[in-house]
Amino acid sequence: MTDYGHELLFGTFITPTNADPQAPVQLAQLSDRLGLDLVTFQDHPYQPSFLDTWTLMSWVAAQTERIHISGNVLNLGMRQPAVVARSAASLDLLSGGRFEMGVGAGGFWDAIAAMGVPRRTPAESVEALEEGIEIMRGIWNAADRTPLRVPGRFHRVDGAKRGPAPAHDIPIWLGAYKKRMLRLTGAKADGWLPSLPYMKDGDLARGNTTIDEAALEAGRSPSEIRRLLNVGGAITDRSTGPLQGPADQWAEELTQLAVEDGASAFILTSDDPDQIRAFAEEVAPAVREAVAAERRSAGTAPASAHRGTAALAARRPGIDYDSLPSELAARAVEPGDREYPAVRHNYLRSGAPGLVLRPANVDEVASSLAWVQKQDVEFAVRSAGHGISGRSTNDGGVVLSMSGMRSVEVVDEATRRVRIGAGATWGEVAATLAPRGWAITSGDYGGVGVGGLGTTGGIGFLGRLQGLTIDHVVAAEVVTADGRVLHASRDEHPDLFWALRGAGGNMGVVTWLEIEVGAVGDVVFSQMTLDATDTAGLLEKWGAAVEAAPRGLTSFMYLSAGRRGQGPMAQLMTVFAAEGADADPDEAIAQLEVLADAGPLLGHQAQLLPYSGIVRQEDAHHSGGGDPSARSGLLDHLDQGTSRAIERLLTSGESYFTSIRATGGAGNDVAPDATAYSHRHQNFSLSALGGSQDRLNQAWDAEIGPVMDGSYLSFDTDSRPERLLEAFPEPTFARLRTVKAVYDPSNVFRTNFPIPPAEPPSDTSGSDA
Repeated sequence: MTDYGHELLFGTFITPTNADPQAPVQLAQLSDRLGLDLVTFQDHPYQPSFLDTWTLMSWVAAQTERIHISGNVLNLGMRQPAVVARSAASLDLLSGGRFEMGVGAGGFWDAIAAMGVPRRTPAESVEALEEGIEIMRGIWNAADRTPLRVPGRFHRVDGAKRGPAPAHDIPIWLGAYKKRMLRLTGAKADGWLPSLPYMKDGDLARGNTTIDEAALEAGRSPSEIRRLLNVGGAITDRSTGPLQGPADQWAEELTQLAVEDGASAFILTSDDPDQIRAFAEEVAPAVREAVAAERRSAGTAPASAHRGTAALAARRPGIDYDSLPSELAARAVEPGDREYPAVRHNYLRSGAPGLVLRPANVDEVASSLAWVQKQDVEFAVRSAGHGISGRSTNDGGVVLSMSGMRSVEVVDEATRRVRIGAGATWGEVAATLAPRGWAITSGDYGGVGVGGLGTTGGIGFLGRLQGLTIDHVVAAEVVTADGRVLHASRDEHPDLFWALRGAGGNMGVVTWLEIEVGAVGDVVFSQMTLDATDTAGLLEKWGAAVEAAPRGLTSFMYLSAGRRGQGPMAQLMTVFAAEGADADPDEAIAQLEVLADAGPLLGHQAQLLPYSGIVRQEDAHHSGGGDPSARSGLLDHLDQGTSRAIERLLTSGESYFTSIRATGGAGNDVAPDATAYSHRHQNFSLSALGGSQDRLNQAWDAEIGPVMDGSYLSFDTDSRPERLLEAFPEPTFARLRTVKAVYDPSNVFRTNFPIPPAEPPSDTSGSDA
């Protein structure tokens, strides 16, 4: 009995006929509406009666909503692997992660050769396919910044640029029958995709054995290879043979193939809409139910729970991997998994966690917290992984990634109340809100995660108009260290609600935030480059202009020191917005002209566009970025003394990237004690990146320390204890310690500049005894 524990999939295998070009498209749409998982098409580019399969798959992807699409199987003998890889990644990105790679070596070589392709022997075809797999995987590995080189005999690349990364880890399924292809499947592929009508009795068992042996020799678990099966026959009222009979007969026979022969995907070879409907509505549900019952009875572990010797050898000490609950193991990523390079790092930090958990719902977050507290390793929570401070990854610990919880839904149109999953990015939020003419200030980069910024502060491009992001948070769902799921608002757990807005990472895992967003039309976005030779003078003039400007103007400055014969330069990124309306271009131009007078203008461009055109959806595949040291401080004004201090920091050479973000405006209308972020009089936020924490600290402490007034911890990597009171000055700090003692007395959440829980009051009562 062989059941590899994969989730069951059901799909269709549709003939790509061009006699009626819309017929296969309509069958794919029917498959989608019926809730099937896959729609697949054979690939015979030499067949003039067929549509080109790649063109058809692209068209079908655009005409369907949720179903996954694959060739069955793509003829790699006629398709260049590097181009196929880029095409696959592109289609996967455009379809939202719905492309799967079914591929074969090519079987009809007379027809293939007639199209001008050099003829290959069976052995050569397998070798070429193996080279093709290496090239495709190499192209998809965009996190590797080295040029791709595969010196193959039939397919070769020499310095190819990698990317784009697909939207999901595209599996490669091989159509295989002969031993050489079966061994390649076990060693290198993710699935076996044969057709049952082409097989003799015992072929499935013999094929599984060959694949399993090859997988084990390669250090893999046989469960890493999904077993898919094209099935033919007819669903009829009366039984006349195998897969020729009523739906209950089909269900019984497919269940047997699942639990005894390891098949976990059944793909119906039919162009009959009635057969497809019966398969989806009668057969598939019955098979799912029967296989689930068999697995419960047998105690079958999910496929994700099995790893080969190579993956097991990569595990890190201090983590009891085998005790991980099955619902978490299904999506967890370990160092030996192929997905690991895509989840180990964050935006600017290299990481090497021992395990990345990816819960799909609040119950799994609670389960993750219960499990992780039994592990003797560091623990970090990640929303999207952008944070400059780098606290969303670690070395050898556990990372709880919220990437699976990223929905954006409108709760109340009238109040513009939106519920946003903590794992969403602000680019996704902006894209969702833009069609309604809504926007919420949210940093300056669309790849930033909702959970991190929405519980820390939120200095953004609409900041002077709207204030901080946290000022618009009206409710949150949070899982505390003891597994409670709490709703925090002004009416429920108000102390926790206060703390979450500014120090949320210290209190629990936020799963969603409800935010009342603003009504904002199109905005003017300006990018201006100024000569910063007189850095202090430029800063003074720019700072004064920003503070005097209407609140609709928010401007950020990015300074670079002079190098290679060029003097220092400043790039201004400025947004001019209006509440409830489109920005007035004439008014914007008048204000931008004032900013341009701050220094010699080297270049300027501006455009009117939605906020979502500035804070755009970004690729979330992080690969680290040099592990910079960072410092952060808040400034009341850019007066002469402060501006000269920043100039001295720049000329010290210890900050290679210096940024100043305008705050103030609406953010300073909020009372200092209204949220745990109490800095409500400063007008600018300064941050610096350097190569050495010690040297940057020395320069920063000498020049900026005397002029700064508080700090914004998301931009700081200095771990000295003074930073806590800069971020949370008294009485905020004492109040946070009291709240911490209620919701996290054991200090489980201590990675993000740990706030120690308040000590319990001592017993001072006396006794006469």
